[in-house]
Amino acid sequence: MKKENLDINKRLTQKQETFCVKYFELGNATEAAKLAKYSPKTAAVIANENLKKPDIQARLKELRSKTENDAVMSVTERKQHLTKIANKDLDDTSIRAVDILNKMDRIYTEGVQININNAQVAALYREALTQAEAEYEELTEGKEDNV
Repeated sequence: MKKENLDINKRLTQKQETFCVKYFELGNATEAAKLAKYSPKTAAVIANENLKKPDIQARLKELRSKTENDAVMSVTERKQHLTKIANKDLDDTSIRAVDILNKMDRIYTEGVQININNAQVAALYREALTQAEAEYEELTEGKEDNV
């Protein structure tokens, strides 16, 4: 397996390796991309693309397997410990514990950016206008006959 690990690391750029380590630590792909020195403007898109790449997926799997060592708390043990903290008095520590648990379970979603150009907006507007005009004609059609 060591040879396989070396092959994976050789295929990753320094930015990708940093992204993997930071994503593994934080659980937030956009923040990991920013910390890996990707442009803040494109960090969310790059993060999404990176998570789909087989080499990056393999590296993340490798990092996860390293933490399953007996000397390190398992994910379940960490969650149990954080849950105990969160269930105590409501203070900054318990709020932080809940926040960490939510991140571990990927409860939070990252913002989604939708790009739409003027032609698409115009087409949608024309479609809505045509539909509204047709509905108006249907509604007023019977009323004109009565006048």
